[in-house]
Amino acid sequence: MLLAIDIGNTNIVFGIHSGEKWVSDWRIQTNTRKTADEYEVIFRSLIFNGHVLTGEIRSVVMSSVVPTLVQPFIDMISGFLNLRPVIVGPEIYDRLPLGILNPYQIGSDLVVNSLAAYRKYGEFTMVIDFGTALTFTTIGREGLILGVAISPGMNTVVNALAGNTAQLPQVHLVPPPSVLGQNTMHALQAGIVLGYAGLVESMIRRTEEELQHKLTVVATGGLSTVMAPLIPAITNIEPKLTLEGLNLVNHYITAI
Repeated sequence: MLLAIDIGNTNIVFGIHSGEKWVSDWRIQTNTRKTADEYEVIFRSLIFNGHVLTGEIRSVVMSSVVPTLVQPFIDMISGFLNLRPVIVGPEIYDRLPLGILNPYQIGSDLVVNSLAAYRKYGEFTMVIDFGTALTFTTIGREGLILGVAISPGMNTVVNALAGNTAQLPQVHLVPPPSVLGQNTMHALQAGIVLGYAGLVESMIRRTEEELQHKLTVVATGGLSTVMAPLIPAITNIEPKLTLEGLNLVNHYITAI
């Protein structure tokens, strides 16, 4: 079995892959103040409640955009499972079927997402990740990552508004009944949810115009199921895209 770990700015996702399918996956909140021992307690609980036998876990692949948590997780995995995790980073990129022009200037999560999307959808695919940051990653011929665009994520904007204004409330990110908000909540939903839908549509259109090529557009991340129905150009939703990419990393690393 494979243990895949995706350490993001907001959440940490664990997935257990049997070799044929994902048998369990869990999501916890990222906390940079927790120690390796504290994360081990949490992970032991997840494994126990998920009825996963630790002896069946033979490999671990981890991607992280939080550098301070990499070593605690290496220590946790080494101590608990007696395994050394594969860390997704520039040192292994030459073993993946991707072209990466600036390996030290791209997040490992974007590389992993690109790998999964390219393997499933092929050339000229755009991955839109609705996470802490809203990212657009475009893959061209022969798996070359053509470029990335980054915008503040929707929840990041919501938190910034709530923290820096006196009268604006926290907002539930769902489509409003109208673009013309009749109360504060609907006004925020119109500006953020529908506004971001317009941003995404514009980025897809601009990228296709620059490349002079139609793109297959794949959405992932926590808000992908909310946003994709508002954006006709998004034809695929992949909630487990990052986990799938980590599984593929394991395949390519162990195959060599």
